[in-house]
Amino acid sequence: MKTQVAKKEEVSRDWYLIDVENLVLGRVATRIANVLRGKNKPTFTPSVDTGDFVIVVNAEKIALTGKKLSDKMYYSHSGYPGGIKSTNAGKLMEKKPDEILRQAVKGMLPKNKLARHMINKLKIYSGPVHPHKAQQPKPLGL
Repeated sequence: MKTQVAKKEEVSRDWYLIDVENLVLGRVATRIANVLRGKNKPTFTPSVDTGDFVIVVNAEKIALTGKKLSDKMYYSHSGYPGGIKSTNAGKLMEKKPDEILRQAVKGMLPKNKLARHMINKLKIYSGPVHPHKAQQPKPLGL
């Protein structure tokens, strides 16, 4: 028997919709990362982007357990000496609620060029409205 290797041209991509209201951040991020990589398909190949598109709504209502809102820190660097900035999860949730989920999912993807293509298939929206009705997304059960 020969091993089947997926080709980029043969991959069919679906659209999935996830409502993350009152769901735990890490558990949702794990599920999203698996769908973006294509691990939910029988044609999964690690070296080929076989994943699907994921639309996330209600990102502002995602749940963080414990004291993570005040204790978990997020860092960014300007590229200049002394240019590191840090904010906690609570402040980042007020400014950019979608960025917390995007960073969690990005950390669960492989650290290579393929990950950039995978993270671009993730569409995150703070509220319940999204502009992807034409793609007819299927609900992704968690």
